[in-house]
Amino acid sequence: MNAHQQPTGSAYFITPETAKAESHTLSVLVSNEPGVLARVIGLFSGRGYNIESLTVSETEHEAHLSRITIVTRGTPTVLEQIKAQLERIVPVHRVVDLTVRARDLGQERPIEREVALIKVVGTGDNRAETLRLADAFQAKVVDATIEHFILEITGKSSKIDQFVAVMKPLGLVEVCRTGIAAMNRGPQGM
Repeated sequence: MNAHQQPTGSAYFITPETAKAESHTLSVLVSNEPGVLARVIGLFSGRGYNIESLTVSETEHEAHLSRITIVTRGTPTVLEQIKAQLERIVPVHRVVDLTVRARDLGQERPIEREVALIKVVGTGDNRAETLRLADAFQAKVVDATIEHFILEITGKSSKIDQFVAVMKPLGLVEVCRTGIAAMNRGPQGM
């Protein structure tokens, strides 16, 4: 940023331009109570952080705990700020940067998976090609009529991106993605 540019409300401008932004997967264990997700999301939007993927689900019913998995992008300084600010939110019990933990364990990334439902409309050769490609990508047909298919695919986000791209010319009309679920390899828990 030069002297003539005005800073935006984004936190990405508070770090040196030489720092390289990278994508990280954070796992946040929170109390399962009203308003918690809004507070976590408010932290991101209020400071100009972007969320690339977000999933939330209760994971420990008896303890009333939910796990929020967030994929975000930032420089190392911004990522440390995000973790520190998340840890200060009262119902947050634990914040783990799964990307950092994977590297500490000698792995490139944590295990990350996503599910997508994909609706494709078509007839004739396009239907046959849709089924052939679905089989090649190990997608399951979960609904079918003479006019359309709804396919379910599970895998890395890049696999789902590729599948969506090959379905576009065949009559893709709708995509619904869950967001990333992630976990580190090894016997240790979060």
